[in-house]
Amino acid sequence: MAVPQAALADSYTGEKYPASALVAPCQTADSDSREEGQAAEIECEQYIIGFIDALAEVGIAGQGRELCIPPENTADEARWAFVRWVYGDYSNRKAMPAADALLATLKESFPC
Repeated sequence: MAVPQAALADSYTGEKYPASALVAPCQTADSDSREEGQAAEIECEQYIIGFIDALAEVGIAGQGRELCIPPENTADEARWAFVRWVYGDYSNRKAMPAADALLATLKESFPC
């Protein structure tokens, strides 16, 4: 079922999406094998893959660039790295914008 465009536009609050909100479905993806786990994995990995695609589009990710994201099993590798990075200092990282936390994860985990 398609979500009406007006509903999508009205649901955006303008507040930054925190790392804790992204880490939750990323972690659920590995701990729940039922439909909830699959939905969580899709939510997490689509955010991450879209972010990585945007970095590649602007010339930050890719061979010879700042970031060399693994070409195989990309979504899982980035998801696992993100969860590890956030939980590495959860009290300080959970409130960071998810985009900032994901960029820091990728820089630390996948430099060229």
